[in-house]
Amino acid sequence: MEVKITAENFETYKNGDLPLVVDLWATWCGPCKMVGPIISELAEDYDGKIVVGKCDVEENDDVAIEYGVRNIPTILFFKGGELVDKFVGAAPKNVLDEKFKALL
Repeated sequence: MEVKITAENFETYKNGDLPLVVDLWATWCGPCKMVGPIISELAEDYDGKIVVGKCDVEENDDVAIEYGVRNIPTILFFKGGELVDKFVGAAPKNVLDEKFKALL
């Protein structure tokens, strides 16, 4: 299950016990619409192992600004409260699945 990441709850999730994956997206972004369902599937696949969140950059631009996000979709990978990986653009599920596995 995915969580909604906002400027208010981001730090709590980032510093939580489980690794965090954040999908930065916007409603008008075509590639985001392609990646979104893949992220949702991976959220189910890794439920209980990784927290997966979606962050709408139109509503929460401070998260995007903090990590220098200039293009979306951008997927941020956190472990132990630290950014350990970043992926920009659309990709098939197997590519993103490898990134998820690397967090465990």
